[in-house]
Amino acid sequence: MYSAFLLIHSLLRWIVILAGLFAMARAIGGVAGRKPWSPVDASSGRWFSIALDLQFLIGLALYLVLSPFIRDAWADMAATMRNAPLRFFAVEHAFGMIVAIALVHVGRAKIGRASDPARKHKLAAIFFGIAIVVILLSIPWPGTPGGRPLLRGFGDSSAGI
Repeated sequence: MYSAFLLIHSLLRWIVILAGLFAMARAIGGVAGRKPWSPVDASSGRWFSIALDLQFLIGLALYLVLSPFIRDAWADMAATMRNAPLRFFAVEHAFGMIVAIALVHVGRAKIGRASDPARKHKLAAIFFGIAIVVILLSIPWPGTPGGRPLLRGFGDSSAGI
């Protein structure tokens, strides 16, 4: 079950990134083109939020229940904090993603309360843009401490967190 959740978590990241980039592009286009707030704009933020929430739930299952690496990390946090790859997954990845989720949800709430279309686009660009940056910084890219393949499960023989 661990491997299946890890594969889904790895593949779903691309949906999260694409949904976030699409929502951010709609917002920037809305600001630059002084466009009205449309149902597509609202849907893009909603789908970004849904994808991120689903990714969070799968990540939470991995973090709290399924990952033997996280279980070992929490058993000796002093050692974990000296181990960059383990620290990344036990602390930095989780913290960054929670920050990104908070940004998207706070952004959507503020967008919902705004009445001016220009303000809605501006809020979406700011909150979704910062969230995407945090997400991209919190992903274990190849070549980083704890780095993972771009497509897990496709020729990957390394152990995972």
